[in-house]
Amino acid sequence: MPVFPEEPEINESLPGPGVPSPRESDAQALRVPATGGATTAVPSAVGAVPAPAPVPGPRPAPPRPAAPRTAAARADRPGPSPRPNPIPKPTPPRPAPRPASVEVRHVPATEAEALDRADETVDQLLDSGRDPGTVLVLTVGAAHPWQQHELTFGEERYWAQLAEGGDVFYADAELTRPARRPVVVLAVNGGPADRAAAAYAKALRHAEALLVVCGGAAPATAGASRAATGASAPRRQSA
Repeated sequence: MPVFPEEPEINESLPGPGVPSPRESDAQALRVPATGGATTAVPSAVGAVPAPAPVPGPRPAPPRPAAPRTAAARADRPGPSPRPNPIPKPTPPRPAPRPASVEVRHVPATEAEALDRADETVDQLLDSGRDPGTVLVLTVGAAHPWQQHELTFGEERYWAQLAEGGDVFYADAELTRPARRPVVVLAVNGGPADRAAAAYAKALRHAEALLVVCGGAAPATAGASRAATGASAPRRQSA
């Protein structure tokens, strides 16, 4: 039988082949603090595990855009100072409109003839193309027969015709309601002279273009020409 050489005895306290034996200086190096005051742990040569490589941390997020300024923040910022408004130049005053002149005509007549002359004047005006709603007849004495006829339907209906302005309107010379028409015919068919003068002044305010005075004294502003006469029968208006 073959004879095997005797195997050498292995000392367990000695390191194996390829492993350096620990030295006292190595043990002291483990306890010597590193530069800067921090103790650096050095793994022993025996069974040393390499330290893991440092893992890079998360990348910093990109900078966020600045939040837009609010209206209140913009309002706090001083803006340009407003320009002062130019001082408006004073407007030159316009000349006051001249009052429209009223033509005045006089028709000679006695108190008994005044109403007939007034009716003839109304007929002449309508025949010349005047609209009935543009004529107002006033009496100084007794009321005109057509006024008395219209009042039989009641005062409300009577005054409504004045507001409607669609027909010749007959009234007393002391008319207090506002009424202005292009043509006013004044019949001086009675009453004292002072009443006739007051009636003439009021009739002049009611007229816009023409005032015809039938009877009484000729007004100082009346024209020299007489109003043309037409048919003697008065033109009756519908109720």
